[in-house]
Amino acid sequence: TVVHINAGILALVMILMIGSRRNYNNHPTAPHNIPLVVIGAALLWFGWFGFNAGSGLAADGLAISAFLATHVATATAAFTWVLLDWSINKKPTVIGICTGAVAGLVAVTPAAGFVGVVGAVVIGIIVTVVCFFMVSVVKHKFGYDDSLDAFGVHGIGGIIGALLTGFLATPAIQSSYSGLFYGNHKQLWIQLVATVATIIFSGVMTFVLYKIVDSLVGIRATQKEEIAGLDITQHNEMALAESD
Repeated sequence: TVVHINAGILALVMILMIGSRRNYNNHPTAPHNIPLVVIGAALLWFGWFGFNAGSGLAADGLAISAFLATHVATATAAFTWVLLDWSINKKPTVIGICTGAVAGLVAVTPAAGFVGVVGAVVIGIIVTVVCFFMVSVVKHKFGYDDSLDAFGVHGIGGIIGALLTGFLATPAIQSSYSGLFYGNHKQLWIQLVATVATIIFSGVMTFVLYKIVDSLVGIRATQKEEIAGLDITQHNEMALAESD
């Protein structure tokens, strides 16, 4: 909640307040460098084990379970995204694999220490279907300029993961915790309250901070700065795209 839902809601509020990029045509921007996308996704996948499996601060059975749940959900999500890409867009894509993997990592994070392999598979499938719909249909229908799909993948993925934890938490992993499917409806209510509270807090605070910063130093780049490129106008650095 404090990472993914917070970041996703923050991104959406900022997107709506700042507005779209100049000449934004509501079409996805072609990735600049696919190999670097893959490297980044691989680093995320590997590094994610550190705070999912490692957050218990012990090399024990629970850490192994969290590690396994994280890996299974991520692999399931990546594979599901490929199937959706293949069936709907007629081509499997490497970017799709990476995006699905990130969605899986996001969604399994709140559940990693509380679900087994079956729960991880369910999370991987559901989050991918919902996030795929968000980035391929909802974003284009409403036309908001979420260039990195921070809301569609991280925000929505975090919400899905938090709520599914309330359904799928099993006492087989931690005896003190169980979800709706194991007879404890209160846990789902707890997850729902936490999710809604995070959405409200993040949305309101982002709005307030945006107004403060915008009034003091300004946030939106000028049209001239956007045309010249923010690498140069904001950082005095040149980013060159290599030809194939």
